[in-house]
Amino acid sequence: MRDLVGGFRYLLAGQGWVFRNGRWLGFGLLPGLVSLLLYAAALTGLFYGADDFTAWATPFASDWSSPWLGLFRGFLTALVISLGLFLTVITFTAVTLLVGQPFYESLSEQVDRSEGGEVPESGRSLWEDLWISARDSLRLLVRVLLYGILLFALGFVPVVGQTVVPAIGFCVSGFFLTQELTSVALQRRRVDLDEQLALLRGRRALALGFGVPLVLVFLIPLVAVFLMPGAVAGATLMVRDLTGADGSADGPGEEPEGEAGPEWPARAPAGGFGPPPPSFP
Repeated sequence: MRDLVGGFRYLLAGQGWVFRNGRWLGFGLLPGLVSLLLYAAALTGLFYGADDFTAWATPFASDWSSPWLGLFRGFLTALVISLGLFLTVITFTAVTLLVGQPFYESLSEQVDRSEGGEVPESGRSLWEDLWISARDSLRLLVRVLLYGILLFALGFVPVVGQTVVPAIGFCVSGFFLTQELTSVALQRRRVDLDEQLALLRGRRALALGFGVPLVLVFLIPLVAVFLMPGAVAGATLMVRDLTGADGSADGPGEEPEGEAGPEWPARAPAGGFGPPPPSFP
């Protein structure tokens, strides 16, 4: 519970940092708006075409009597739209970070600078960073698609599919959303994708406390655009804690030295994390 609250505090701290440094909020709107327009067009097509897709995918049900045909296809249509929204929430951050890579990298560096201590730099060119971000995002997308397909199939299970499965979906989305956001600061510290995932698995409750609220609010149109800069700032603050603020990730067997989240309104002292619980596959 402490880590869940700590993750949410990092999210609030990041939004507070951006609003105290208003020019970063203004610069951060453009990448989000570009991504929003792209996704708005895609989701519009999904909403208008979901019924036709469901009818095309279930020809065997065409002869079913009313009301079973309508209920069955309506349920499948809802699942298709839910899967689309699930993928939108996950991929929106990756696409926005790619579009705004130079800005978000500068923002993350400025957060590190304002907090004091070393400001890590990857030493790579912009194109190398873009390539690594695109490659890692693609690898994560494959994982997310596998989870999405599994959750889509489990959605057919009565009761569980309408209660437990959506909750699991939000948790999976929140975890990977946190990974995408922390990757900006972690890449500057030359922490590769596998190490990033291991780091977050060791403090999964912290990652969920940060990511799940973002998943929920990202479902509201335009909100994601305004919260993205603060989300990157908050993720950088969290990375400073997870890596000891010196750019080197703590080992999974070390005992935590500080609180899971920041002492409000100040950030918590740096600390490691305990033995990781069973990880996502």
